[in-house]
Amino acid sequence: MFNKKVLAVVIASTLGLSACSVNSDKEAVQVDLRILETTDLHANIMDFNYYSGKEDPTIGLTRTASLIRAAGAESDNFVLVDNGDLLQGSPMADYVADQYNKDLGVAQGDIHPAYKVMNTLNYAVGNIGNHEFNYGLEFLEKALSGAQFPYINANVYCDSSECWNGLERGDNLFTPYLIQEKQVVDTDGNKHTMKIGYIGFVPPQILQWDKKHLEGKVRADDIIASANKFIPEMKAQGADIIIAIPHSGIGTPENPGEINAENATYALSLVDGIDAIMFGHSHSIFPAQKYADIPNADIEKGTLNGVAAVMPGRWGDNLGVIDLKVELKEGNWSVVDSHSEARPIFKDKPLVEADQDLRDAVKTEHQETLKFVSQPIGKASGNMYSFLTLVQDDPTVQIVADAQIDKVKEQVANIPALKYLPVLSAAAPFKAGGRHGTSSDADQYVQVDKGQLTYKNAADLYLYPNTMVVVKATGAEVKDWLECSANQFNQIDPGSSKPQALINYAGHPTYNYDVIDGVTYQIDVTQPNKFDSSCTLVPGNEGAERISGLTYTAEDGTQYTGDKLAAMEFLVGVNNYRAFGGSFAGTGFDHVVLELPDENRSVLSNYITAQTAAKGQVTTEADHNWSFKTIDTDTALDVRFETQNTEKAAEFIEQFKQRNMEKVAVDELGFAIYKIDLTAPPKGK
Repeated sequence: MFNKKVLAVVIASTLGLSACSVNSDKEAVQVDLRILETTDLHANIMDFNYYSGKEDPTIGLTRTASLIRAAGAESDNFVLVDNGDLLQGSPMADYVADQYNKDLGVAQGDIHPAYKVMNTLNYAVGNIGNHEFNYGLEFLEKALSGAQFPYINANVYCDSSECWNGLERGDNLFTPYLIQEKQVVDTDGNKHTMKIGYIGFVPPQILQWDKKHLEGKVRADDIIASANKFIPEMKAQGADIIIAIPHSGIGTPENPGEINAENATYALSLVDGIDAIMFGHSHSIFPAQKYADIPNADIEKGTLNGVAAVMPGRWGDNLGVIDLKVELKEGNWSVVDSHSEARPIFKDKPLVEADQDLRDAVKTEHQETLKFVSQPIGKASGNMYSFLTLVQDDPTVQIVADAQIDKVKEQVANIPALKYLPVLSAAAPFKAGGRHGTSSDADQYVQVDKGQLTYKNAADLYLYPNTMVVVKATGAEVKDWLECSANQFNQIDPGSSKPQALINYAGHPTYNYDVIDGVTYQIDVTQPNKFDSSCTLVPGNEGAERISGLTYTAEDGTQYTGDKLAAMEFLVGVNNYRAFGGSFAGTGFDHVVLELPDENRSVLSNYITAQTAAKGQVTTEADHNWSFKTIDTDTALDVRFETQNTEKAAEFIEQFKQRNMEKVAVDELGFAIYKIDLTAPPKGK
């Protein structure tokens, strides 16, 4: 089913059709060819957030379809491609996979909801993404059978003596490339036939990421080596224009020759014969200003090394558009100019409406997914409330950290360069009462009760649709990361008995208060901040140290502190927002070692399910790896913080407080004001 060799080259039924144009080959003619791309949809077919239970105008193929139709209507000559990571990554995808596992749905020949929509949009070709393999090869084969357009991939091969559909060891698992004839109209209104070649690639790391499904069955070759193998063959077969569709990010321009690189698009732009690159995988947007410093990247035109390129985000939030001006001269087609852009479906407000016919096409699956997300995903050992998240280690952050550490360890287990590095996690409280600028609201705190958990609970615990990234940082960088995070707290004067506010609401958003798990440490709030909220050194405070007693304890019990810890290297699981932000020490492009398209909250949901299956429930207790350093003073301090003013909050605080805390007032915004004693050590210390 996969290797449709008959599709490798599509020959016109009437030979010599290109020569039948009105224009003489002696006179150059020009054709404006538009290429449209969707990528990394991750089964976000509906414009709907299944975690919150609300319509979401920022995502969904049902809205991208409106852009597709509009962009197509603007051009006499256009083709549409998809770049994979289509079948996994949303509750609807999990619902379909669940049906398959029960021998229902796809297994009985039903069309996957992604193809119910895509089959109406006239896709020319689809490429295979790494997440297509997540549910196994049998599921993939049955799902792809519902697509009414061909699939390609040039670097995955059969590696078994018993391959399906007559394939032998060493055969391409999929059709490596296609050459399709496209009737086009030139700028004078005359018709021509152009042979458009498509070639697709996937990161070789699929063998690591989906080892359980792929080991002993397939092999994955280097992307660039595969391109160098097949591009000349495509030219020899008569391809006039070649469009590369790598499910791969830009990569490192400093080392474009890296073998088996996960992100190889920049290197592909150096391969002779490629006219346009429709890429993805990184869930980013190109062209965009953040890529302006890449050598030979033209952000205005949207090119890499002169080759037109586009990457349109994820989940249908953008449509990739490349406009090629192609010239026919003396019998040969060549690209003479280009422009690339990513068109958004949302910018401050919805820019398009959803296609109601497409919504209706997957109405049944949508309703079934709503039921699916209301089903239990696991069981919690205790209540997870964020009422104390800014003043002590907290279960709502702890469970996210635990899930991220578990995921990182799983992902690096088969990567020799990373598998032996200690793993940490950075997670922040997203719902901690807001910025103290509105009245107290129950929605501003995480409130997940013990017992059965659903996907909606996962959304409460992890608010944003971030994806997981792994960065590599030294111990010294981890310390400075925490120093910047500690800007969350005002400096406390140990000699003042006046009321002092502990939380720096005005200068530091709580989502930037990262707690790093896997190490232990204390925060000395009597010291000045080394960094401001943007992690810029505060003049005169270069030597300030709020982070005290930073310690890493290895599995054998060995403890690392001071210079030894500073020199160590760590892997830190974090979200894409933090990883690529670059402001915190240890973050930024140079520190990223793995990009995982998995949503952080999907990682969390899967962790809850796995822990419940293994242990009967997921542990929700904070490990109290951080605390405030006890203040040594003879002064009676009055240090205060705010939290929710409810009976539930009061009961939780009384049960779980690590230090003496006493409610002393209610402020004008309706928050309860608590006095916290920082002069006595916390429980167990």
